[in-house]
Amino acid sequence: MLCEKCGKYAATTHIKTSINGKITEQNLCGYCAAKGGYTGFGSNSISNLLASMFGQSLQMSSGEEQVRCGCCGSSFEDIAKTGKVGCSMCYDEFGNKLIPYLKRIHGSVRHVGKTPGRKDLVVTNSNDPINELKAQLANLVAMENYEQAAVVRDEIKRLEGEK
Repeated sequence: MLCEKCGKYAATTHIKTSINGKITEQNLCGYCAAKGGYTGFGSNSISNLLASMFGQSLQMSSGEEQVRCGCCGSSFEDIAKTGKVGCSMCYDEFGNKLIPYLKRIHGSVRHVGKTPGRKDLVVTNSNDPINELKAQLANLVAMENYEQAAVVRDEIKRLEGEK
């Protein structure tokens, strides 16, 4: 997709705006995006966001002695500046300071996973000829061999009808 402004370069910045319920989209190249003032959305932006959230506590705790992680040597100030936890032991060392921020960012401090629309896992018998035929059918369709796929499909229907 080419830039909507200059039409010369590939669009790398996609801007979606919603004003009074009307959604508009712009697809711009890096140059036109920079000219329009759309900058600072790099890979570090999430780190900057986290660092700005932690930054509030730095002002409150600046008089305290700096505690460092025994494993990686990171201090809470280092975590706050980068927005990145040094290692898994940092959660043990700075847990009481990290928990409020983790709750605010994730909504919880306990990982519960996320699998929207996922179907339950089904265990199948690998020696079942129907399952083997279904796998063969999928391969035939992927190779676009539709005539042979139709024959295999009919065989699957016949075997399922017998059960």
